[in-house]
Amino acid sequence: MAPSTVRTEVVRSGISFGSALAIVISWTANQSIVWAIVHGLLSWLYVIYYLIRYY
Repeated sequence: MAPSTVRTEVVRSGISFGSALAIVISWTANQSIVWAIVHGLLSWLYVIYYLIRYY
């Protein structure tokens, strides 16, 4: 497997995990599907914001 292929797969997995994590955190905090979708689109930005704000 070429290094560029490995890098692409890692980035793709990281983005997917960040979105899923943001959706779960948002749903737990707000119980709103609309906010969960918005925060899923923001993914890692929302996760970092949540960690700074609440921990």
